[in-house]
Amino acid sequence: MKKYIPNALTLANLFCGCVAVLFIADNHFVYGVFFAFLGVFFDFFDGFFARKFNVQSDLGLQLDSLADMITSGFVPGLIMFKLLSLSQISWEADTNSFLEPFYNISGSSFLPFLGLAITLASAYRLANFNIDTEQQSFFKGLPTPANTLLIASLPLIVEYQKNDVINAIIFNTWFLLALTLLSCYILNAPVKLFALKFKTYNFKDNSVRYIFLILSVVLLVVLQFSAIPLIIIFYILISFLNNLTTK
Repeated sequence: MKKYIPNALTLANLFCGCVAVLFIADNHFVYGVFFAFLGVFFDFFDGFFARKFNVQSDLGLQLDSLADMITSGFVPGLIMFKLLSLSQISWEADTNSFLEPFYNISGSSFLPFLGLAITLASAYRLANFNIDTEQQSFFKGLPTPANTLLIASLPLIVEYQKNDVINAIIFNTWFLLALTLLSCYILNAPVKLFALKFKTYNFKDNSVRYIFLILSVVLLVVLQFSAIPLIIIFYILISFLNNLTTK
């Protein structure tokens, strides 16, 4: 029975990703992002239980990547497509919600389609991960679920933080294009990032992981959804510092 639990969680991840796509395509960003986050949650625990029950398999590895291709590949690309489209549409600053379903593909503009570069970069990263035998206790480049949290946090920040300065930045076309390029690069960058995989639970062996988790919780409590991009940046920085101290 135990051997079926990880794959069941992976399929739950895939289901959440499909639901997220449907909601986001229909301009229900909050619901879509909620299911994307839920999918990332299932994605974390399928690997956790596979290691705990010692039931890792080639089937599970392939199934996990296929599920991630939707939840952590297509979903962030679709969100960026939508945000780039919205950045080209004039909207009133005093609307009750900045994310009312007024989406329009903006004529013949091709610009929003550049957001799907995130999906392509995610696919390349996932394929490369499947054939890389080194990434057992660490990652090369930003994991696709972390990138999904980064991109998916933007609609939540706009919807709930309601900060005019932040909203102006998020809906700036040049910012979104720069973030798209950065996302594509960091997904496949030859940068060693620590993984949240605990072989033991003592502080000495997992000090970096515990410090990261504690500070992440503090940032979320203080800054709410605005903390998510900062947490991803902090994750990258602390990985760099950890690499330097390890050397």
